[in-house]
Amino acid sequence: MSWGDLTPELLHSSVWADELVEAAGIPVYDMPLVSVGGGLGSFTLVDVLRIRGVAASAMRVLSTSDSPWQTWEYLTRVSQLPAHERIRSDASARPDNIWGFPSYAVQEAWTERSVKPLLQVLTEPILADFYAPKAGMVMQTVRREADRIGYWEMLAKGQVRMVRKRLGGGYFTVLTPPAGVAQTKRVVLRSHYVHLAVGYPGLKFLDDLQEFRQRQGERYRVVNAYEPHEHVYDQLRKRPGVVVVRGAGIVASRVLQRLMDDRERYNLRTQIVHLFRTYVAGPHGPHPFMRRKGGDGWAYQAFTMPKSAFGGQLKAQFRKAPPERRAQLAALVAGTTTPKLARWQDQMHRARQGRWYHPVQAVVDRIDQQPDGLLVTHTRSANSAAMQYVSDFIIDCTGLEADMPEHRVLDDLLKHGGARPNKAGRLAVGPNFEVLGAESGHGVLYASGAATAGNHFLAVDSFLGMQTAALDIADDLAGRGFCKGLGPARSVSQWFKWAANRRLA
Repeated sequence: MSWGDLTPELLHSSVWADELVEAAGIPVYDMPLVSVGGGLGSFTLVDVLRIRGVAASAMRVLSTSDSPWQTWEYLTRVSQLPAHERIRSDASARPDNIWGFPSYAVQEAWTERSVKPLLQVLTEPILADFYAPKAGMVMQTVRREADRIGYWEMLAKGQVRMVRKRLGGGYFTVLTPPAGVAQTKRVVLRSHYVHLAVGYPGLKFLDDLQEFRQRQGERYRVVNAYEPHEHVYDQLRKRPGVVVVRGAGIVASRVLQRLMDDRERYNLRTQIVHLFRTYVAGPHGPHPFMRRKGGDGWAYQAFTMPKSAFGGQLKAQFRKAPPERRAQLAALVAGTTTPKLARWQDQMHRARQGRWYHPVQAVVDRIDQQPDGLLVTHTRSANSAAMQYVSDFIIDCTGLEADMPEHRVLDDLLKHGGARPNKAGRLAVGPNFEVLGAESGHGVLYASGAATAGNHFLAVDSFLGMQTAALDIADDLAGRGFCKGLGPARSVSQWFKWAANRRLA
């Protein structure tokens, strides 16, 4: 054991006394509130709390990221949503602006001296596609707000190892600083409140693809859309090839659009085989008031959830419903969807007519590799007919992994922190996003983002979802005396400060 490190007694104790930590030689720093993650979830909470009068010196954001948009920017870029492309988000869903006004559409119209964005939001979705901001605009506005609230003063770089309850109330958060930064291996922050916004634990591969990658050690031809895979498009520009795409969500549609854009731009001969496990032939849903558009294999929806899940009837129903009813509602509105965009629909139509895009409904049995390196996907269809598809590459667009045991901090919280999973396998949280079972005297542990799915709020993994969680957490903290309320006078005055880009004290 090195000095300033975790001892066996600390590792096996669910509740730590101050003396136990001091005996291990780990430096302890007092900080009223600590946010673990450092992404947009952490940023949104500290932004709301700064607006409510909390000093930057009273909060720390613990993260391995250099900026709150770093992970989000990486995931959008590798999944074919670079800075100039539009994301799947509402015009008023602004992580940098809790008021949502002016919207991204208004800002874009002002910046580019064009009325086109305004006309689009006024006529959506009847005469135009839903407006969506460019990824680059989101990052620029978040940077502006981070500078305004003094985010960089609150950021502490390092890897969070665990969060443990403190004897007498509160928590100890263990941070491993970057190599060469500190003279000790660990640093401990002692706080009344802890907020977890750790995102997704890692990539999710389909079982057959995971088995193939482990068996073959293959990382070049079988890729996940959320990992760097620019080499696939580079190789297809150099020689004709076949790509198998799996998935039916927004990322699959973006990958297909990139493949089709390249084919048209560079006059390529790329062939695309698109495997659907579930093929949506048309509108579907339990009754006329909850039907979703669909066709050609896809389920269409403008946003990740119906708009009423963010602030309407569905949100109210979900908040009041018991766990069993929540599970039923979630099953009705959940599922893989993508926006129905006119330009992309035109591309798909031309691709089907040109017979170089081949949509197939099938279940994959296994993946093999030929001696020449080509991949063979063995499938069976609904009528049990076996088919084989030979391809140069397979792109898996099925999503991100969200199982809590895959994340070190969440797994430790389940084992030692008193937290428990809900029916969806995520953290069970209360109405103010407090982690149930993790209370520690006067201290409270909160969570937001993907780790809180399946509770009282549906759209947790979205810009508006993170803002909803931040506002609810701040309301709870205001009741505990940590921050001020957000009444009409403070809200209006703070909006004017935001609009003038006035730095908060």
